[in-house]
Amino acid sequence: MKIAIIGRSELLYNTIELLLEKGYEIPLIITSKEAPEYKKTSADYENLALKINATYILTSKINSEDTMSQIKSLGLIDIAVSVNYSSVISKEIIDLFPLGILNAHAGDLPRFRGNACQAWAIINGEDSVGLCIHRMIGGELDSGDIIVKSYLPININTRIAKTFDWIENEIPKLILNAIIKISKAPTSFEVQSKNPEDALRTYPRIPSDGKINWNLSSESIVRLINASSEPFSGAFTIYDEEKLIIWRGKLYDDNENYLAIPGQISKIDKNSGSIVVITGDGKIEIDEIEINRERGKPSNFIKSIRKRFN
Repeated sequence: MKIAIIGRSELLYNTIELLLEKGYEIPLIITSKEAPEYKKTSADYENLALKINATYILTSKINSEDTMSQIKSLGLIDIAVSVNYSSVISKEIIDLFPLGILNAHAGDLPRFRGNACQAWAIINGEDSVGLCIHRMIGGELDSGDIIVKSYLPININTRIAKTFDWIENEIPKLILNAIIKISKAPTSFEVQSKNPEDALRTYPRIPSDGKINWNLSSESIVRLINASSEPFSGAFTIYDEEKLIIWRGKLYDDNENYLAIPGQISKIDKNSGSIVVITGDGKIEIDEIEINRERGKPSNFIKSIRKRFN
């Protein structure tokens, strides 16, 4: 079977290596300029294409007549695999491959459709994050029959990096399984529901979304901390007019009866280095912070329970 590669990132690069290891032929690699956070660049893809004698196309305009002509000139390519390409792929391009184009989506389709699915799943209190390999529909995002799915159980203490590590390891294997499955039975797959009530659109998140509202519940704040942690810029609050990033926090319950304003620091533990902060419905314990680019135990920076986070 001949497989075309379309996209970017180390995830796709690792997928190529697995497919080559399993004996598949890759005659075409199409990529575009890498995002700043990517570990693999377009130059890496070019070098790989040269190594395996594949046609290499660097373009952000895959739907152009020129790109279409280049693909056609290579003869029959059975299927394509797409991960993190920089634009929507047209029906005309998809139709060049008899078995279509498979796309990896890090969300439980059709419900989690869009961006930042893992962060939203943590924030929303889901019990798992999903990963789907689906057959693309031209001009649409996250649509088309689902070939294979996989799930990672999560809870309030799951940090976003764990979901990314899982996805990085899972995607190449899941794409391989999807290719094997589609080669045996090209039409027997899960059809995505078209009912709008079955879909949950997740929109992109930006660093300012990590600002903590201390009037919210303890659970909501802990989930935000974990969804905003590395590799992202962290959940944050304001302390003495400085931005303070909270990297690690957890629920805390000491059965104390109290009256306090949310954001109040209620305890400084000199043994563990943690602090306890009042929320809208309870308390959380904070184990690691960063302020003025210095990172460490909260008790190294905060010395009084008269202080508040805003």
